[in-house]
Amino acid sequence: MFMFMDRFQKKRSPAVSSWSVIGLGALVTILGFSMRGTNEKLQAGITGFGLAHILLGALDMLRSAARE
Repeated sequence: MFMFMDRFQKKRSPAVSSWSVIGLGALVTILGFSMRGTNEKLQAGITGFGLAHILLGALDMLRSAARE
């Protein structure tokens, strides 16, 4: 079991997590846009949540580059 622990402890590039957050935000934004005809407040909330993830992922990329 301990021989597999090194896979989880590898240092990954900060850009990988930033792109993951951006991708998640894109999926949630698409989900929000596709909810036409339902509750408008819920649609706006989900779309805004996705857009916030896209923005925060992009800002995290810039922050990671500034730290190095």
